[in-house]
Amino acid sequence: QGQLVESGGGLVQAGGSLRLSCRASGNIGSAIMAWYRQAPGKQRELVASITDRGTTNYLDSVKGRFTISRDNTKNTVYLQMNNLKSEDTAVYYCNAFLKLNYWGQGTQVTVSS
Repeated sequence: QGQLVESGGGLVQAGGSLRLSCRASGNIGSAIMAWYRQAPGKQRELVASITDRGTTNYLDSVKGRFTISRDNTKNTVYLQMNNLKSEDTAVYYCNAFLKLNYWGQGTQVTVSS
């Protein structure tokens, strides 16, 4: 079973930055990697994804502020979040899709206004 472990969440003021990391226990080279988030009372939504070839896709509300990247040599995917807004407050989950879906345990991001 693959495991994903997120880190990097925390409390930040609006306009600040955070970098989330997600380290996989297995080889992510062929996987589509993604970050999702879920705010209280809302459905989980896709924030950003990156294919094995590096093609990225973003939620409209984070375009220009968030950047997803991957380092296959470290089996790690990152989410750089800049100019954070209060509406970005959520639990952020790492996801890997390779025949099956794998999820991390989530990391809390709280943006204070």
